Amino acid sequence: MKPIKFPPFLYLFLVLVLTGIACGGMSVTSTPTPAATATDAPPEATATKTPRPTSTPRPSPTPNAAATQKAEDFNVLLSEYKEKGYVTTTTGEFFEPDPFQEDWAQLGWYQWWPFDFKAKDFVFSAHFDWSLASATPEISGCGVIFGLQENDDHYAVFLDTSRILFLMGRGTNVYNVGKTRGPGTVNFSNPAEADFVLSVKGQSAYVSVDDVVTEYTLSADQTSAGTFAFSILSGTNKDYGTRCGMTDMIFWEPK
Repeated sequence: MKPIKFPPFLYLFLVLVLTGIACGGMSVTSTPTPAATATDAPPEATATKTPRPTSTPRPSPTPNAAATQKAEDFNVLLSEYKEKGYVTTTTGEFFEPDPFQEDWAQLGWYQWWPFDFKAKDFVFSAHFDWSLASATPEISGCGVIFGLQENDDHYAVFLDTSRILFLMGRGTNVYNVGKTRGPGTVNFSNPAEADFVLSVKGQSAYVSVDDVVTEYTLSADQTSAGTFAFSILSGTNKDYGTRCGMTDMIFWEPK
């Protein structure tokens, strides 16, 4: 596993990413075709640029979770999501992953820490808290990876201080996944914290930040079925870069 590096024109890409404009050798589009390729692919990371995670987070079963307040609150959330069509059922299994805390300091790259199981449709909820070592960082923050394949194709969702960044990685290309409805923007200071929920159902994904939901449509030719992972996108090389903590987590799969 290796971190993904945005090309040198990251800054122009981030300005244009909302408009879907092709930028340099990266085709920025919400519905890329299978034939899309990079004419100026980002360089392969060297051994010094691809530190592997020192530990892999694993879900921890909670036999009496139904009796906890967290489980009760999550069951209420599932019922609300079923009414809104974000999930098809409230019947399923869930785990409470151990708290996550990591730093990542490499401008324009994101690193991930995978679980040892795969999922397709799911709901993931957590409390994010993050801080940035720079007062003027590029886009950065806490996030998750899902649909991760053996060839590193994947989807990624990051919570920045000003917006939700939803990406699809395919080969050496990284595409913006455009929103279907909802604001897609946020307004946080540094440091920041927020309640985050990601629900994936078929080709639809719903990102809730402090109960405000933005909907996204996934690519018809890239599956969401794959490995799930925590991730950090760094917006600076300074000091610790981006520091990300995730607590009060629940990962749920329908049955």
